[in-house]
Amino acid sequence: MSAIHVGIIMDGNGRWARTHNQPRWRGHFAGVDSVRDTVRGSPDLGVHTLTLYAFSSDNWKRPAAEVGRLFWLLREYCRRERAELVENGVRVTSIGRRDRIPASALAELRRTEEATTGGTRLHLRLAIDYSAQWAIAEAARGLAADVYAGRRSPEDISVTSFAAMLTDGVPPVDLLVRTAGEQRLSDFLLWETAYAELYFTEVLWPDFRCADLCGAMQEFRRRERRFGGLVSAPTPAAAAAAPG
Repeated sequence: MSAIHVGIIMDGNGRWARTHNQPRWRGHFAGVDSVRDTVRGSPDLGVHTLTLYAFSSDNWKRPAAEVGRLFWLLREYCRRERAELVENGVRVTSIGRRDRIPASALAELRRTEEATTGGTRLHLRLAIDYSAQWAIAEAARGLAADVYAGRRSPEDISVTSFAAMLTDGVPPVDLLVRTAGEQRLSDFLLWETAYAELYFTEVLWPDFRCADLCGAMQEFRRRERRFGGLVSAPTPAAAAAAPG
């Protein structure tokens, strides 16, 4: 079973809260259970890298009280789940800006990253204060700085060198899942999802469980990934030798 990179846009927390006559923050709180269950089950589904869209740069437009709750949840998730993440071989890293994350949440995030550096079973990436457009611009700025400093020439800049600057060696996304029925990328991993399979589900994120990810993976494995090419037809000899 090949290692798969799955990205998830965790949508529908607010709608879940409304359907349960609860404040919006309760939807985010309930969504933590979905994170926990998905992280636990991912390795057995062949997922080696899991990137979760936890907080977009556009989410700063939300009410301050809601934003504060979201970072409180980040802090508590890191603090409470750290030991289990280490035990289960999960390596945690974050992508996105760090300069605007509240100090207490950032401290717990750093402790979790440090504690889980040895994890090899699953690479859990949390996209926090993240914008794909910002990340692409930062990578371009880094390459430009290298050229300006004489560390590389303009001729050295290619798709490969740009990808290395942007992704730090993390493989492209194979499967992108978005919950709650929305069908857009919302500035999430725009470069990395160039050839990703897209899977949209009506399930609201707080109701999403590993069984739902399993269904997405089953659909993913039924699809034919051509990467712009053609799938070769079997030769007559190979077809004759095939079982059945």
